[in-house]
Amino acid sequence: MRHRIARRRLSRTSEHRLAMRRNMTASLFEYETISTTIEKAKEVKAFVEKLITLAKKGTLSARRRAISLLGNRDIISYENGRAIRKGTVIGKLFSELGPRYLDRGGGYTRIIRLSLKRLGDNGQLVLLQLVGQEESSKKETKTTTKRASRRKTEETVEVEEAVETNDSKTSEPNQ
Repeated sequence: MRHRIARRRLSRTSEHRLAMRRNMTASLFEYETISTTIEKAKEVKAFVEKLITLAKKGTLSARRRAISLLGNRDIISYENGRAIRKGTVIGKLFSELGPRYLDRGGGYTRIIRLSLKRLGDNGQLVLLQLVGQEESSKKETKTTTKRASRRKTEETVEVEEAVETNDSKTSEPNQ
């Protein structure tokens, strides 16, 4: 029996579990969504939440702690067949993801079940995503549309007033 044992073994050695958790977390921070099995996603989710909470602090000691827990893998993209370094995972975590979640108390990730099953062992596949990017873009579009509609109404009122004054000015000399 597994009384009071917190983590899943996932049929791996402890070193393999640690490396898998680090790699999946770094990939999640890099791409902001990954596809995996439900068991792995649940294990990685808790680790990701802790790292984002560290990133919200933004202190040097928090950065060093995150590097010790995760490592500092480079983010590399390929353009025209050449590898280009875009930054590091810890850099993105502390510069983009930490500030994104400053006003959020927790729940930085979501697990979405897919209808697909893995061909080899029929494992349930899920998407593990970071929450917030879509919400911030929706808020921006809503505020911009509200502001734009206010500006349009103000502009139309100003234009109508200008047209009325121009009409009255032009009509007066003709009379």
